[in-house]
Amino acid sequence: MSTPGRGWDDGEPERLYVITRGRSGLAEQTVFDLVTLIVARAEPTPAMQPEHAAILRICGSPLSVAEISAYLRLPMSVVTVLLADLLAEERIEARAPVPPAILPERALLEAVMHGLQRL
Repeated sequence: MSTPGRGWDDGEPERLYVITRGRSGLAEQTVFDLVTLIVARAEPTPAMQPEHAAILRICGSPLSVAEISAYLRLPMSVVTVLLADLLAEERIEARAPVPPAILPERALLEAVMHGLQRL
């Protein structure tokens, strides 16, 4: 029997097995990492699995896979299986994270700094 407030790691692996329908890995070569951004492209439907619907509800604006995992209190492995389902159904969009800004070379920064110091 499930007790409210218990986490996924509190001795109920059967629940995770049911959520993923027994799958433990991604069916496709789709790779989600912790910082992949997920955006919903559809609204949840009443017949949808509750975890799928929850992902669509919280991903109205981009969220990382790690954030989704934390909000749903599910392990990453389970979340990636659920995301693969939604991606296959084109209900979500997976985006690469925003790349860090490319910094100018150190020599250029030093030249600018020396030029400012001479002013």
